This record gives sequence, structure tokens and C-alpha cells, in this order.
Amino acid sequence: MQTPQGLPRTASSILQTVHLTRVVEGIPIVQDVNIAVEAGDVVAILGPSGSGKSSLLRLLNRLDEPTEGTVFLAGQDYREIPPRELRRRVGMLMQWPYLFPGTVADNIRFGPRQRGIELPDEVVDRLLEKIGLPGYGTRDVAQLSGGEAQRVSLARTLANNPEILLLDEPTSALDDETKGEVEHLIMSIIEEQGLTCLIVTHDLAQAARMARQGIVMEKGRVVRVGPIEEVLRAQPHLHRSA
Repeated sequence: MQTPQGLPRTASSILQTVHLTRVVEGIPIVQDVNIAVEAGDVVAILGPSGSGKSSLLRLLNRLDEPTEGTVFLAGQDYREIPPRELRRRVGMLMQWPYLFPGTVADNIRFGPRQRGIELPDEVVDRLLEKIGLPGYGTRDVAQLSGGEAQRVSLARTLANNPEILLLDEPTSALDDETKGEVEHLIMSIIEEQGLTCLIVTHDLAQAARMARQGIVMEKGRVVRVGPIEEVLRAQPHLHRSA
């Protein structure tokens, strides 16, 4: 993963941003970000609060629109990809799980149903086994704990067979024990499926455990990129900001 200006796309770069910028009411939120992420990379996005980390993540699957620049997904300008298809391929797990009213199975089936695909019971059951919630398909989501709801959110994202997984502080709302369980679950799925993953986190120990590469942002700009160990050593102020 590199950040030179005008970075050429390579066969192994599944995700690349080119001069990616978002300005809101005259205030730059994300400024001229140029990164290339290799297929299968796990990348931690670090930096103080308000540095643009979550805003960058939202730009990557067009939950927000860039003011300038663009993103290439497997070499294709993402403006050429219908938003629904883009968000299937680039799935996102939020800090706070948002589930639709109804059953766990209905939530898992939601994404494929938008494409006219009805997941059979055995596929739903397999996803529930994967996230450690076997037999939860008929359970009402209102009955779930915070950790269970986050697991179901992950299963709902995985039901779309994403190529890239965006994680925005996915465990920060959980207690320490549940946090460890969900983190382990996410890592096992990433490794099993060979997913490319970008994770925003303030937990530097978590970044060291989960990521191989690191990006540091300050005031909307990328200021450092490299192997996670080198990034953490070179940016000691992160420990005060985390």
C-alpha cells in the first residue's frame, strides 16, 4: 500500500483512491487522499478524533459523495458502478449495529432480496453458524444483546458476498469480553474468506492485532502509510489521541 500522487493502478490493487476529497460548507473533511490497497490486505485507519477517518470510509462506498477525485474498485472507476452493486461489493459494518425490525433471518436476507435473490434457510443457517449464533434465525432482533446485534450486522454484510469489508469502530460500543469475541470472529472470517479489510479504530492494541498495514490521518489528510508496526512506532502521539 502506497500513497504517491498519481499512483498508477496495479493488477493487485483492489482499491485505489485518486485525489479523493470531500468539502462540506467550505470545510475540507477529506483532503487529496491517494492510497492503494492490495487484495487481501487488512488496513487500520488511525488518527485523532475529527481527522477524517470515518469520513474516508464513507466515501469508499459512496455513502457520501466526493467533491473531487474518485475511487477505483478492481481498476474500475466506482462512479461507473451502480451504488447498490458497489455497496454489495464494498460492505460496511458500523460502530452501532442498526437492524431492521423483524427477525434475524429477515435481516440477513435483506441485501440479497434487493437483488431479487431469496437466500434459502440452509444459507442463513450457515451464516448464523459462522457468527456463533446457531438457531437465531427466528429470533426477533429486539431481543438481541449489543454483541449479538453486531454479529447479526456482520452476517447481514457477509450475505452480500463482499470483496471488501469496511469496519467503522466495530467493537467500541461493546464490553471488553464481547469486544474480544467479535474481534476474533471478524479476523477468522477475514482470513477464511480472504477479504480485504479497512478498519477505523482508536484502539491501538486492536490495530496491532488485526491489521498488517496502517494509515494515519490528520486534518483530513493522510500523513503516514506503512506496515502497522512501523506506523505505530513512528506516530507516538497516537497513543495520546486514542
